[in-house]
Order: sequence, then structure tokens, then C-alpha cells
Amino acid sequence: MAITGGASGLGLATAWRLVKAGGTVTLIDLPGSPGEQAARELGDAAAFVPADVTDAEQFAAALDAADERGGLRALVHCAGGGRKVRVLDRDGTPGSLEDYEYVIRLNLIGSFNALRLGAARIARRDEVDGERGAIVLTASVAAYEGQIGQIPYTAAKAGIVGMTLTAARDLASRAIRVCTIAPGIMDTPLLGRLREDVRASLASSVPNPHRLGRPDEFGQLACQILENPYLNGETIRLDGAIRMAPR
Repeated sequence: MAITGGASGLGLATAWRLVKAGGTVTLIDLPGSPGEQAARELGDAAAFVPADVTDAEQFAAALDAADERGGLRALVHCAGGGRKVRVLDRDGTPGSLEDYEYVIRLNLIGSFNALRLGAARIARRDEVDGERGAIVLTASVAAYEGQIGQIPYTAAKAGIVGMTLTAARDLASRAIRVCTIAPGIMDTPLLGRLREDVRASLASSVPNPHRLGRPDEFGQLACQILENPYLNGETIRLDGAIRMAPR
């Protein structure tokens, strides 16, 4: 199994879940990330391969390394990120096209790379109980309720949601499933940098349970998708019923 963004946050939480379930995982993350340390902590069932998911050559080599460790049948794609961009800045200046393109490339192009490069390797496996494997992508509730300043992130994540069913239909002939998780406000290292009062305010906006989401809950859902052969072509919100406000 391969996990992008596996050195921290949602990806690392998923890795822990998979290893505890008896899986062998390859963490794929940027050079300079704490991937080596994460793999050591996970034990012999884990390895780290540095790669940028937007670089097709690097990413393909990382997936080959994962494939060589036992045959790639599952890919959980968590790599992504954002930058604040508005249509018009406060002074009326048009929003940065460079930043918009960066976010689209990282999130949407990176996800398509995960689909096409991951599927190419999973498709080589023999069918087991009617399937060869599965790919789990990561969107966001921003795909549905993007906030002001999130326009490139919203566009990218909405694109991932839009690709999910089409990819599942496309790969059905190869017996490969595709699902997407759209998390809400998760307690990742990124949120850990915020002031406690800001974190508390975010937590209070979640209807039930009245708290931030836990990365392990994302990992739990990713594992359930991989384990359930009838889950396919679906985007699942993991958000405590939150609907994001404009700001």
C-alpha cells in the first residue's frame, strides 16, 4: 500500500491504521519531510520514499518502490495544500494567477497523477475476490462550501469530487475501485499552529461531535473504504455535519 502525504497529518494517521491492521505501507512525501522518522516509528512494515506528486517521474518511481515491496493494491492519496487567493484583493488588484495555478497543480494535477500512475500498477495484479485494488483520494468540504480566499483550493477539491465517479467507471473494467474522502476541520499539524482560542472557535462550529476531527478518524474511514468491496465511486464527507460559513 502507498500513502502520499504519509509523513504527517492524515496520511500518517492512515499509515498507523493500516500497519495495525497488518498492512505493509510505503510513505510518499516531499524530500525534507519527516518521512524517514515516521517510517522508523511505524516499524518494519513501513518505508519512506521521497517524491513530489506533481512530478510524474518522481512519483512513478516512488510507486514502483511501493510495488516492489509486495505488489501495489491500494493507494491513499493525502498530499495537498492551499494558498489564500481572492478574486480581487482589497485594493482591487486581480488575484494571483501564479498562486492559483500552484494550488490547482498540487491538488488536482497531483490527484490525477495518483489515479493514473497508481491504477497502472494496481492493474498488473491478479484479481482477488473480484477486485485488484482501490484508490482513495482526498477532497475537502471546501469542494462544496469554499470560504472567501479559498477559490483555487475549492476549484481543485471540487475537481477531485468530480473525477471520482468518472474514474470509478473508467477503472471498473480493471476491477479497481475509486472513492474520495471530503474531510471537514481536522486536527492536523497545520491547525496546531493556530492560537488556542481560534482552535476552540473552529471546534465550536462543528454540530456533532462538538470538536475538531481526529486524523485517526480519517485513517479509520480510509481503511473501511479499502476493506469494503462495494464502496465505489463515492465521495464521503467526514465533517461532523459542518457546513462552512463564508468566512
